[in-house]
Amino acid sequence: MENLQTQNTATSQVTTSNVANPLGPPNFKSLGREVRDLLSNQPIPSKKNSSLIYNDIVKHPLDMITMEEIKTSASITRKHFGKLSKTLRFWRVDLKEPPKSMVFDFETGKIDTFTRESLVVLVEPQKDKVYEVVVNLFPRGEESIISCTHIENVQVGFLSDEYEMCEIVVKQDPRVRDSLKRRGITDLNSVMVDAWTSFFSGPEVRLCNPLLFVRATDSANGYDRPIDGLDIYIDMNKMEVTSVKDLFIVPVPQHDPIAQWQMIKNVRPDLKPYQVLQPEGPSFVVTEGQQVYWQNWHFKIGFTQWEGLVLHRVEYDDAETGKRRSVMYRASFAEMVVPYGDPRPPNCRKNAFDAGEDGFGRNCHSLELGCDCLGAIHYFDAHLVDSKGIPYKIKNAVCLHEEDYGILWKHKDWRTGIQEVRRSRRLVVSFFTTIANYDYGFYWYFHLDGSIKCEAKLTGILSTSALGHGEKPGGYGTMVAPNLYAPIHQHFFIVRLDMQVDGVKNAIQEINVKIPEENEPNPHKSAFYATETTLKTEHEAARVINANTSRLWKIVNINTKNRNGDVCGWKLVPSNNAPAYALEGSKIIQRAGFIKKSIWVTPYHPEEKYPAGNYVYQKEIEDGLTHWTKANRNVYDTDIVVWYSFGITHVVRAEDWPVMPVEYAGFDLKPDNFFGYSPAMDVPPAPSKANKKDCCSVDVTVRAKL
Repeated sequence: MENLQTQNTATSQVTTSNVANPLGPPNFKSLGREVRDLLSNQPIPSKKNSSLIYNDIVKHPLDMITMEEIKTSASITRKHFGKLSKTLRFWRVDLKEPPKSMVFDFETGKIDTFTRESLVVLVEPQKDKVYEVVVNLFPRGEESIISCTHIENVQVGFLSDEYEMCEIVVKQDPRVRDSLKRRGITDLNSVMVDAWTSFFSGPEVRLCNPLLFVRATDSANGYDRPIDGLDIYIDMNKMEVTSVKDLFIVPVPQHDPIAQWQMIKNVRPDLKPYQVLQPEGPSFVVTEGQQVYWQNWHFKIGFTQWEGLVLHRVEYDDAETGKRRSVMYRASFAEMVVPYGDPRPPNCRKNAFDAGEDGFGRNCHSLELGCDCLGAIHYFDAHLVDSKGIPYKIKNAVCLHEEDYGILWKHKDWRTGIQEVRRSRRLVVSFFTTIANYDYGFYWYFHLDGSIKCEAKLTGILSTSALGHGEKPGGYGTMVAPNLYAPIHQHFFIVRLDMQVDGVKNAIQEINVKIPEENEPNPHKSAFYATETTLKTEHEAARVINANTSRLWKIVNINTKNRNGDVCGWKLVPSNNAPAYALEGSKIIQRAGFIKKSIWVTPYHPEEKYPAGNYVYQKEIEDGLTHWTKANRNVYDTDIVVWYSFGITHVVRAEDWPVMPVEYAGFDLKPDNFFGYSPAMDVPPAPSKANKKDCCSVDVTVRAKL
C-alpha cells in the first residue's frame, strides 16, 4: 500500500491548493492585474506538475474520479462551448454515479464493462448562466458530451479561488478604504476579508456579503478584531464591489494576546510522548479502487467536492450465515446548516449552508501523521477541480486507521473465578474541512461488534462581533475578550443514508418506550415496554427525537429474519441533538425547513442527493427534502433513503476562546436482530506482552472450597 504510513515514519507532505502566497503580503499596486488573471480562463499548469501525467486506472463503477477524468471533462466542455470557453468558470467536476443496477451487475459478474460519466457544473459569468454538462468518459478516445443543460434561476456556490479574489477586490475599493480610515485602519495588508453568502438576496445576481477583520500582526488571529458596521456586497461574476454601506461604527477591539496562541511559551512540560505502534501492521487491507476490508467489514471510499468523504457499498461478512450481507449502499454528510440567533447585524445575516455554498470536499486539507491521526495510517488523496478546470490533488485528504476503544465485553464468574475480557478496537475513516473560521472533522467508526458510529467534530475559531465599551451581548452571545463577543448559534448536520439492509427493499419503524395505560396491567407501578410503529409514507416518516420515550428508528428488511424469528434490521440511535429555534416563515426555515425534523425517509431517487436541493446559493425557497416529500410517496418495502438531522446549540463559553476545544455530535447505527447473536464473540483475547499468552481469559481468583 503506497499510502500506508506509520507514526514513527518520517514523511514530507505537499499540498497543491489555490491559496494566496504565504510568503508575504500582496502588492496592492498589482491587484487589478491579479484579479484579471484569476478571472481569465486560460489554463495555467502548476509549476511542480506542469506535465500533468496520469496513470489512473478505473476498475469499479464507483471508483473515485481521477485527475485524468477531470482534465478530460473540462477539455471536452471547453470545446463544446467554443468561443464562450474563454470565460467559463468551473464549480464542480464529480463522478456521475452509475445506476445501482449497473453496479450490482458488475459486482455479480453479469457484465464486465461499465459506463463512466462525469457531472460538470459551471458558470458563464458574462451572461450569468449556470450549466450542467454530463460527459461520457469511457471508452477512452471516445469521450463526448452526453447532455448540456442551462439551469435557470440558480447560482453556484463559491469557486475555488473566489475567497482570495473577494479579499483583493474589497481592499481595492475606495469606498471600503474610506470606511476603514474612519475606523483608524490604514494598513490594508492587516485586513482580513471572509467571504460570506448574501443570505437575503434572490438568485438574480450572484452576490457575496463579506465580513472584515484586522490583524494586529502578520501572524495574529484576526478574529479577535472584527470590523463591524460595514455592509459590503460583491457581484461575484463580475468580481466587483456593488455596494458599501457604513451602517454604524463600533470601536475595533484591542488585540487579545491570548488569541495569538503561536506566541504562548509556557506550554506544559510534563506531557510525555504518546505513540501508537503496530509492529505487525494494521488489521485492515486496502486494495485498488479504494476498497477497504477490516474485521468482516467491506466498503469503498469515495469523495466529492460537495460532500467530501463518501462511503459506498457497506457490507458485513456474517460468520453465522456464511454470507456477505449488505447494510448501506451509500452514506455521506450531505449538508450543514448554521443559523445564528443574534438579531443584530451582521450576525442576523449569518445563516450558512457549508456544504452547498462552500463545499466540504473543496475545503478539505491534508492530514498530518502524528497530529490528525495516530498509528499505522492509510491515506486517500482527493481529486478536485479549480475554477479554470484544472485538476489538482489534496494529498492525504482521507485518513484510515485503527484505534483501541477500551473494553469490548467482559465477564467474571464469581463461582469459578474465571474472568473473560476482550479488547475493543474500531476502524476510523475521517477527513477535515475548514470553512472560514470553523474547522470540522467528519468521522465514521466501524466496530468489532458490527455497529457504526457517525460523528462530527467541531473546532476552530468562533465567529465574533465587537461591542462598545460597557456594552454586553445579553443572552444573544458571550464575552470572550474585552469588547469582543461570540453570538449564540446552532450547527445542524444532515447525513444521507442510502440503506440496503439485506437487499434493496427496506422499511422504517419507530420505537418508543411507554408506560402502561391505566387499563393495562401494572401492579407494581414500575412496568414499561417498547412499541414498534411502521412508518409507511413520507409524511408519517418525518419525525423528531423524543428523549421522554427513548425514541429511535429501525431500518428493517421485512423479508429476512434471524435465527430467533425476528425481522432483521439496524437501529438509528440519536445522541446529543437540538431543535431548530427559528420560527416558521423565517428566511432560514424557508430555505432549510428540513432542520425542523430529526429524520426524513424518502424513496430512492438518483437525483435527490442534497437536502436543500442541488443549488443552495441564494435560493429563497428550498426545493429539496420538504419539497420532495410533499408527494407523500411510499417508503414501505421499497428502496429507501434515510436523512438524519442532528446538531448542537452553541451557547458560547469563555473557554471556547481563542481556539475551540472539540465539540462532538453524532449518532449510532447498531445491528438490531440483524444477527442471531453477538458478532463480537469470535474476537480473540489479547496476548500478554510478557509471555505472548492470552491475558484476557484467565483464572484471576483463588477461592476456597465451600
